[in-house]
Amino acid sequence: MTDRFKMQDPRTQYPAPPFPDQPQPMPGLAGRMEPVPDHGEESYRGSGRLEGRKALITGGDSGIGRAAAIAFAREGADVAISHLPDEEVDAAEVVALIEAEGRKAVSLPGDVMNEEWCRELVERAVSELGGLDVLVVNAGRQQYRESVLEVSTEDFDKTMKTNLYALHWIVKAAVPHLPPGGSVITTASIQAYEPSEILLDYATTKAGITAYTKALAKQLIEKGIRANVVAPGPFWTALQPSGGQPDEKVRNFGGNSDFGRPGQPVEIAPLYVLLASQEGSFLNGEVLGATGGKGIA
Repeated sequence: MTDRFKMQDPRTQYPAPPFPDQPQPMPGLAGRMEPVPDHGEESYRGSGRLEGRKALITGGDSGIGRAAAIAFAREGADVAISHLPDEEVDAAEVVALIEAEGRKAVSLPGDVMNEEWCRELVERAVSELGGLDVLVVNAGRQQYRESVLEVSTEDFDKTMKTNLYALHWIVKAAVPHLPPGGSVITTASIQAYEPSEILLDYATTKAGITAYTKALAKQLIEKGIRANVVAPGPFWTALQPSGGQPDEKVRNFGGNSDFGRPGQPVEIAPLYVLLASQEGSFLNGEVLGATGGKGIA
């Protein structure tokens, strides 16, 4: 892994396309990707900014959620991760990484499309961690369709439930447990601002996540709780080769960013740490972009 703290040209700091063909079935596993994404397993260094915090991260097995989980643990937090049962291999690696930092790790396999499970995963996280200070709603579904005529009701429903309904269900269950100083962080996307024609349902949910979080922030600050959004651009995660993009776009993924490459999950983890920590104490209802130079306006 590259030394992230050594001054270097960011354009060549991480792998650039073209990448090998690597289609996977949903939901996709990080360990099967080539190159394997850098979630910070070796490259993230903590400094105690989340000492004693208790965090729940959905979609914490791979991608951006995994990077946030590793970073949170190295900053001193105990971490519960939710994930699909099919993602157990990746989730077990994250649990081991959290425990290697001397922090408590909780694995919560289940499907966030189920409202009852969303309530249960929050209650289990609170019970096993002994409370909840930080909620990161990150789990997402992305499946490209070339035409609006190909977006079935089933497609649309699954994407809405995974990306938007679950957000509402999980937040509703978690808010009563969050203390003043607590933080809610959601994951939107550049797709909320610059939607791709092949991601109709996904882009719609990401715009919804942004609006929902901004409205929620106005409510929660009355309780001393902050809510903010992280909006990634092209990041090298298992979401892409498992149906999130056509094979040709995966081969060239991130090539149109200002850097000529996609972001690695570890590169966005510090934004989640900032928003979870007291260093972000004056950030509320904000959207922090990491889009590779494309912007979010």
